[in-house]
Amino acid sequence: MSNPTRRHLLAGAAAAAALPAFAVPRVQAAAPLAEKQNPGWYRYKVGSSEITVVTDGSTTTPLADNYIGNAAKNEINATLIANHLPPDKVTHAYSPVVVNTGSKLVVIDTGLGLGMYQQSKGAVGQYHTNLAAAGIDPKNVDTVIISHFHADHINGLLGADNKFAFPNAELLVPAAEWTFWMDEANAGRFPEPIKGQFGNVKRVFGALGDKPAQYAAGKEVAPGITAMATPGHTPGHTSFVVASGSDKVLLQVDVTAAAVSLFLNHPDYIRDVLVTHNRNFVKGRGIQRARRVLGDGLLTSEGDLHLRQRRLV
Repeated sequence: MSNPTRRHLLAGAAAAAALPAFAVPRVQAAAPLAEKQNPGWYRYKVGSSEITVVTDGSTTTPLADNYIGNAAKNEINATLIANHLPPDKVTHAYSPVVVNTGSKLVVIDTGLGLGMYQQSKGAVGQYHTNLAAAGIDPKNVDTVIISHFHADHINGLLGADNKFAFPNAELLVPAAEWTFWMDEANAGRFPEPIKGQFGNVKRVFGALGDKPAQYAAGKEVAPGITAMATPGHTPGHTSFVVASGSDKVLLQVDVTAAAVSLFLNHPDYIRDVLVTHNRNFVKGRGIQRARRVLGDGLLTSEGDLHLRQRRLV
């Protein structure tokens, strides 16, 4: 077969140009919006232990005038801008943690639960979905540890059938937290929304019967995991030191809750209603203690912070 010459190619192009034009229909691809992110989880090692941070989602709301009880709104906005964050709004992210020590699989806090997943149309309450995406089966969990009794930490204890979502695990709760929230007299001492939180605590733990066992701060609650009292956000709020070999990490939970950078920059800021109505619970104490323990060796993430360095002093 002969090779085409330049003359043949030009002739073919001219013939093609003489052909009638055909209308090419436009693609009408009205694809639905995905409206969700990829599964959210992140892993890192502390010694031989593996930590998986599992997102429960996030919410963004307008910055209220009284967001910080002891700082003006313009001051708060200035702090947000200094941290390269947009003014006049705050994002709250929720990030429970799973620790695999090699011998035990330990869940620390459980997110807002399946009810909030449906109510928020998937914006929050993602924990159990992302837990599965991370390859973690709730049936394989040995221990569930609760840091404090706010809804974004305890609601995920219950599954779709209103039963314990981790059927083979022990459940540990802070003794000081249990004492506070189970005291009927305390509910009358605080306005909403704190008063309503007492009802949620009773709803969740009422469904669990005698499952919860109480732990004391300063004690090892699972192999290599020690509870650290960090009161302020709530009376029994607890952080955790995870140790493996020469490495340690402080999982500080809600010591810097809400828009976290605000409280890292200003540990004197007070936000919680519970704190402002009972000065015995000073939010700054928790973050000041974390700073004394960790110094300046901080690696931060949005939402619940995981404060890291090679050695705690």
